[in-house]
Amino acid sequence: MLLAATAVIGPVARAAEHITLTNGFELDCLRREMLPDSGKVRLYPLTEANANGAEPSSYMDVSPEAIRLIEPLADLPKAILPSSPLPAFAAPAPASLHSLLSQAGAAHHIDTDLLASLVNAESGGHANAVSRTGARGLMQLMPGTASSLGVQDAFRPEQNVAGGTTYLDQLLTRYHDDIALALAAYNAGPGAVDRYHGIPPYRETRAYVARIITEYNRRKRQALLATAHQP
Repeated sequence: MLLAATAVIGPVARAAEHITLTNGFELDCLRREMLPDSGKVRLYPLTEANANGAEPSSYMDVSPEAIRLIEPLADLPKAILPSSPLPAFAAPAPASLHSLLSQAGAAHHIDTDLLASLVNAESGGHANAVSRTGARGLMQLMPGTASSLGVQDAFRPEQNVAGGTTYLDQLLTRYHDDIALALAAYNAGPGAVDRYHGIPPYRETRAYVARIITEYNRRKRQALLATAHQP
């Protein structure tokens, strides 16, 4: 049953929910909480990483009036891991992953923070992640896409990041550097974006785009604040 947000927003909700905003964006949230100082609602987007117990790494603050509908989520999405033993390269250290993303971003003129936000949404940084549809690795490449990009082993971080960044670059070129459309195509496929002449009206895709852009903006704000506080 769908509930009107203005009737159900309390101080805190710790159960996963699907949130629809008045601007049309939809996202799955691990939890939400009311901020007494500002009167806003803090939403913590649901990812494969925090669905499995990790603390949320990003959030977005909205006014209560910006929330149109709230729908309880009965089941949390979970990453499906390969049945074979995990390889030694399955979990790159944060510094190592950042280095891979920086190199790939520099090669394709794509902001490292955008790549990091995409990786977090796709796999939560788990190089051995496999989705229900068979997408693999850090940037969740489908076998056919990986093969077309020259990726021989999608579980190897360096190959996956190189292939995923190349694919994102192709999509950014196709959609004239429109980040939202490129991300939508990364998630739902360029055919869906072309068919709807914009972000497809799929709940998952809209939530995916909103989640990545929210985290990307958060990362840029943090970088600006860090720069401002340098002596």
